[in-house]
Amino acid sequence: MIPQIASVAAILFTTLIFLVGNGLLGTLIPVRAHMEGFSTLAIGVIGSAYFAGFVIGCFTGPRWLARVGHIRTFAVCAGIAAAATLMQSILVGVTSWIVMRALFGFAAANMYMVLESWLNDRAGNESRGSVFASYLSVNFAGFMIGQLLFATARPGSFVLFSLATIFYALCLIPVGLTQLKQPAPAPVPVLRPLRLYRISPVGVAGCIAVGLANNAIWTMGPVYAQAQGLSSGAIALFMVAFTLGGTLVQVPVGRLSDRMDRRYVIAGTCTLAATAGILIALFVGHGRVLLLSSIGVFGVLMLPLYGLSVAHANDRIPRESFVESSATLLLINSIASVLGPTCAASVMDIFGAPALFFFTAAVHIALVGFTLVRLRQKEAAGAEFREKFSPLPHEGSPTSLELDPRKGDESKVA
Repeated sequence: MIPQIASVAAILFTTLIFLVGNGLLGTLIPVRAHMEGFSTLAIGVIGSAYFAGFVIGCFTGPRWLARVGHIRTFAVCAGIAAAATLMQSILVGVTSWIVMRALFGFAAANMYMVLESWLNDRAGNESRGSVFASYLSVNFAGFMIGQLLFATARPGSFVLFSLATIFYALCLIPVGLTQLKQPAPAPVPVLRPLRLYRISPVGVAGCIAVGLANNAIWTMGPVYAQAQGLSSGAIALFMVAFTLGGTLVQVPVGRLSDRMDRRYVIAGTCTLAATAGILIALFVGHGRVLLLSSIGVFGVLMLPLYGLSVAHANDRIPRESFVESSATLLLINSIASVLGPTCAASVMDIFGAPALFFFTAAVHIALVGFTLVRLRQKEAAGAEFREKFSPLPHEGSPTSLELDPRKGDESKVA
């Protein structure tokens, strides 16, 4: 295992640096926007702009890689990310921030694509699992380190924007110095959402729910924490608790789902997540310890849903269609992510900050109802076709699906 990881150490280190900046910005931007007097709806639109840019980047990225190669694509997009971040500290306004976040989302999608395709190129079937596990660990660690760095300076100053920009500059160094051969551009999978919905309605509905609810929390969660009177340090801990809770529980919940009809686990976790969201909205006030512990439990219940939805969809398709299926689900999730922050912000604008959790509860309740209907209409996939659950990163391009160890064994047939 160690030789395989050492061979991609430069790429993993680049990923870590890049995601530290992302974790920092993800907490900083909504808090700073709230301090500047942006409306809650405007903050939601700014969050949606990032995901809109990300979707566009996923479509254009393969063409850039084929035209100029991995290193040049990464360098250009790191420059765009750094410039967009610095511009936000200079041009503080709703319109400029919407544009800058869309540009940043476009750049981030391409940077993910470069890193993930490089890792996939270096990972053979025998080492794919260890490389993917290392990538997941770096992904989660970098994101949480960035969230913690939010507490190192005042969000009203330019310092945190500058710090994030420094990380986007530094992530160029390992990639620029690597002697790894650039991989050939991966083929772009055909995306057929309607076909996939006919095969796995619950898998598709689950990815829509994740885009609506999870990314509403990533975007508007810091605004809610700020409205509860938390300090910068406590806001950082609030977001880390949410991220850490979901990170730690993914594998145990996934292994449980491997032993039964995954739809029962989806319905159960969504029922508990909806209940937790309603309780947070109604009863969790300004108590710091209660708020942090509650959001940690909420992350435990909420964040495994994406991996469960992808695994359920892949239970019902041939193994050779794995990448097409997962790429389609990622696209569906990304499009729903464009809507999620704006919809949640609209609800918060009308009913107040706690309504964020009523919004997520409504999404989860709708998914529970849909899943229960499907349980009555269709039997579970046979045990011989059931995939093993694999945790998935919080964000990633379609190229990350090639790295998933489930893709390596193509022995399953429909």
